[in-house]
Amino acid sequence: MFKGKKAAAEPVNYEKMDTLVGKDTVFQGNIVASGTIRIDGEFKGEIKVKGDLVVGDNGKVEAMIEARNVLVGGYLKGNINASGRVDLAPSAKLFGDMRVKNLVIEEGALFKGNCIMETGSNIPGIKEEPADPSRNVNIAK
Repeated sequence: MFKGKKAAAEPVNYEKMDTLVGKDTVFQGNIVASGTIRIDGEFKGEIKVKGDLVVGDNGKVEAMIEARNVLVGGYLKGNINASGRVDLAPSAKLFGDMRVKNLVIEEGALFKGNCIMETGSNIPGIKEEPADPSRNVNIAK
């Protein structure tokens, strides 16, 4: 049905880790890294990683994040700027805004915030227009 050329996405390997913040570790500050970071403990601050970020099921992160790909399994409060994809596992709780190329939210995950998808700019015939902030959508509980 759709026969457009699909850009080859760089494979995501969350298993390979270069830096680990362990389960019983509490860390506050800034992390700048080029590889993959996994946080199973608590972190508060800023994370800038050229590779991937994994917030484990027991991880608790309050940070501004810049990364290629982000996998959230635990708690994350803060904004994400991902050049690749963000994956929210069923146990994820994300409170914040994100700018991302691809987003995967598994059933059971909680996401409260805004998301800007960065994929439409190179699709022929699609004109990107910013959302009209005056058009609020109310969802009945």
